[in-house]
Amino acid sequence: MRRVLVLGGTGFLGAHLVGAFAATGAEVLSASRGGPLSVDLTAASPDELAAVLRDARPDVVVNAAGRAWQATEREMREANAVAVGKLVGALARLPSRPRLIQLGSVHEYGPGTVGAGTSEHEVPAPVTAYGRSKLDGSLAVLEGVRSGGLNAVVLRLANVCGPGAPRGSLLGAVTAQLAGHSGVGPVELRLAPLRARRDFVDVRDVAAAVVAAADLPYPDGAKPVVNVGRGVAVPMRDLVERLIALSGVPVRIEEIPDAGAARNDVEWQQLDISRARLLLGWRPRYGLDESLRDLLASGTTAAVTAAMA
Repeated sequence: MRRVLVLGGTGFLGAHLVGAFAATGAEVLSASRGGPLSVDLTAASPDELAAVLRDARPDVVVNAAGRAWQATEREMREANAVAVGKLVGALARLPSRPRLIQLGSVHEYGPGTVGAGTSEHEVPAPVTAYGRSKLDGSLAVLEGVRSGGLNAVVLRLANVCGPGAPRGSLLGAVTAQLAGHSGVGPVELRLAPLRARRDFVDVRDVAAAVVAAADLPYPDGAKPVVNVGRGVAVPMRDLVERLIALSGVPVRIEEIPDAGAARNDVEWQQLDISRARLLLGWRPRYGLDESLRDLLASGTTAAVTAAMA
């Protein structure tokens, strides 16, 4: 039986990954800070991580841990870059190397070319602290492959949506406000200007791609990076308005002006996912409407549970 260790296994992505691997019949170990298998990548040393890995004896390690929302630049760097470097060092100490699947991000690439998809051949040029921290983590993995014989692949994910999306994300925050609607008057949404177009992929499609990557026989000499997204740049305004329409909740949106502040984000994100189709035999199966409906359903369940607590 295959043994899979999911780091960050209690988070949004991690929980879906645990379920997806379990559905294949794998023995899945979920590791997180304060979880059943307690692992804190930011606090542990490479030796301590190596000891955890030796005890777990995984065939596959998926790193779904990290910080994205409501974190300082230092916290993101510690979780997304420094911790990954320690993980690579820990894996180098093992006599037998499991397959490492590192979850990267579309934000590593920086600005995309309007009207085109960004491929894995593009030279990354991130413009946000999050993108820079994720790129540093990915580079640590790629250097481990190049110089240390690490058995690894980096999946660069588009923006992830679907059931359970955290409140720190835009869609998660909007969903939480819609789910908490009292039934009296419209919900007041104060949002940053919705000008960008972004590539969004369902979390369950991500989980399917990660499962496929566990068996990826990567071509010798090829760069072990694969994009995972829907391959479509969606206007953020359309996405938020569609989420509201599916909820049936009356909403009044107020877009908060930038007030002349310098922008440090990108206006266009679209991934070229042809390599994922070719190497993983994977394609996205969940449409955005289905993702948004299931996000709303999970938000309503969470609101009811919180009210009953």
